[in-house]
Amino acid sequence: MRSTVPARWVRTPGTSALVIGSPAPDFDTVTVERRHFSLAEAKRSHRAIVVLFLSTLCPYSNYYNDLLRDMSAEFGEKGVLFLGINSSRVETMTEIVAHAREHGHTFPILRDADGRLARLFDARRTPEVFLIDREGKLRYHGRIASKISSPDLKNALDALLAGLPIRPAETKAFGCAIQRN
Repeated sequence: MRSTVPARWVRTPGTSALVIGSPAPDFDTVTVERRHFSLAEAKRSHRAIVVLFLSTLCPYSNYYNDLLRDMSAEFGEKGVLFLGINSSRVETMTEIVAHAREHGHTFPILRDADGRLARLFDARRTPEVFLIDREGKLRYHGRIASKISSPDLKNALDALLAGLPIRPAETKAFGCAIQRN
């Protein structure tokens, strides 16, 4: 089941990967629950947005299901929106919705079967995180956490919400490759 509403986005042609401090690309699309989603609107109504590239099939992505559920609830109370994006060509809408329900993911999730949003963010792996502040600037990019217990995303969120510099602002995301068309 494919969404019939294509994603619209804004990005200067010829630009490369996002860099820390640069504006995140705006886009409008429809969630897997068939609700309208606009990154520009989300920035206006939240202190920060965590854009997560996820997969229902990737064991690296699935390793963090419970942590993402818990962090979404904890930081949602502080005005942070979590947004899942599934850029797999093979995972169906039905599978994505069932996976989200099974793992208690109540945050909006987008299906990006053609990979347009992955290309827009230059996302390469699942899971891969892009933390955007209320001004729309990329403040953190990389992994959710390392397997040696470094809670990178949580640390970045805590620093951002406290008005402190995020260190490190970029970490290496490990996981399954997002297949490009």
